[in-house]
Amino acid sequence: MRAYSAATVDDRWREQLAVLGAEVWWEDDNEHPDAWCKREGVERALYVACAVELVHLLEYLPRLPSMGPPPGTHNTTETPERSTGTPREVDQRTLSRVRALLAKAESTEFPEEAEALSARAQELMARHSIDHALLAAETGDTAGPAGRRIPVDNPYEAPKAVLLTVVAEANRCRAVWHRELGFSTVLGFPADLAAVEMLFTSLLVQATGAMVHAGPRRDARGRSRTRSFRHAFLNAYAARVGERLRDAAGRAAAGAGGKDLLPVLAARDRAVDHAVDTMFPNLAKGRAGSVSNYEGWVAGRAAADLASLNGRLEVTGAFRRS
Repeated sequence: MRAYSAATVDDRWREQLAVLGAEVWWEDDNEHPDAWCKREGVERALYVACAVELVHLLEYLPRLPSMGPPPGTHNTTETPERSTGTPREVDQRTLSRVRALLAKAESTEFPEEAEALSARAQELMARHSIDHALLAAETGDTAGPAGRRIPVDNPYEAPKAVLLTVVAEANRCRAVWHRELGFSTVLGFPADLAAVEMLFTSLLVQATGAMVHAGPRRDARGRSRTRSFRHAFLNAYAARVGERLRDAAGRAAAGAGGKDLLPVLAARDRAVDHAVDTMFPNLAKGRAGSVSNYEGWVAGRAAADLASLNGRLEVTGAFRRS
């Protein structure tokens, strides 16, 4: 990054480096091997082994579509949001409030309180998304969809990917799961992407907590059925959350802006679909996995009911009052 001026580097590169804690801690590039070995307390041979392993890993990783301008090509004075005066990114104050609400929802022991906090967080993000869509339409902002890659970790990565997909679709985004790489690419408009990432993370934390609280399972012969129980639990949780989010999103779209809002949202849906088709021209839809544990399915749907998100309905009233 030292080779590029700040004006030619997209903000997302700097944000990701900050999250990784990537910084130049060595004094001279030529002395990096010795400095690394000294810091890690290892011999030079291990440094070489790590370097070879890293090169091998990068050589055989599949090529991924670019999701933004590489360093050296970005010019902040020519971006759509600068030319129109319309900020594309979600307001950081809104993000902070949503994060605080979801953190409380994840930590409380009372389901009713968690539901109220999650609903309030959903209300804030839904309202913010609607405001962005209408403001962009009014100002003629031509900025298109963006993208994020969100981790989908083992174990039970398949139902977790399903949960991310239903959360993305409810917020007018699209998720493409890369099973072999352990993440999904989510495409959508920036405010919606922020909502998807935070809501998915919070729902996953709540689902995992409820699943662990349910404890291990064994059949009549004492054999463990914990894995099948938890696999069914998360699949059912994702299915039920998807039903609730789709209903809430439909009510918000119908009431927030009336007939004037529908063409705006439809245009955004088409833009996101076009971005997916462009980035993944050979995309194949996978089949849903089977579920063999009825008890886990029932428990998962019950947990999803406790994590219900009804805030989008309240957004419509708040929007009309503004």
